[in-house]
Amino acid sequence: MLITIDELLLPAEVREFRELLDAADWQNGVVTAGSAARLQKHNQQVDERSAMGNQLGQRILRKLGVHPLFISAALPCRIHPPRFNRYADGGQYGTHVDGALMSVAGSQSMLRTDLSATLFLSDPGEYDGGELQIETAFGVQAVKLEAGSLVLYPSGSLHQVTPVTRGARIASFFWIESMVRDESARTMLFDLDRAIQALTPRLGAGDAQLRSLTAIYHNLLRRWAVT
Repeated sequence: MLITIDELLLPAEVREFRELLDAADWQNGVVTAGSAARLQKHNQQVDERSAMGNQLGQRILRKLGVHPLFISAALPCRIHPPRFNRYADGGQYGTHVDGALMSVAGSQSMLRTDLSATLFLSDPGEYDGGELQIETAFGVQAVKLEAGSLVLYPSGSLHQVTPVTRGARIASFFWIESMVRDESARTMLFDLDRAIQALTPRLGAGDAQLRSLTAIYHNLLRRWAVT
């Protein structure tokens, strides 16, 4: 399941993020790459200990915490603190799969990566290349969103960032551990929830069949969720 969320950040918020990130001290992204990824990863990142980066990450998390589409699609249990990366001058990240477990900086905890997210902070016209290409059951999906918009996709998917040949592609990226580990179960719950939300204005919250569908949703969530 690949989900896009438009305008998670409003244009004024994107401008504020960019003013801070454009002045950031970027480091070689290979610092955080695993042994298998070192030959594939050619980008820059903000140090994950950066106070500025952590403050911006917290703002993203607050936005996600009240966003109904994100909550419905991800059913989040824990979210890795958002990081920030930059691709320029041919920078790319070859085809790879995200690690199954990610450590959280400054703690001893590990997070299972069920879903990956990229929040675009550069408009498509600012750079050439830099598409996020995700391999799905329906073929390769190329994603290049407006600044402030986010894509959510399974962490087990093979994906890559194509070379940036002009300008710079700046984004935030992070991972989500879902309460529902199984992707197919999570997709069914998402589809059912969206159907309920679409039917509610037409039938009214008191409709008996709608109440029945809502009960089915919560009983399935109760069966599959692990917190």
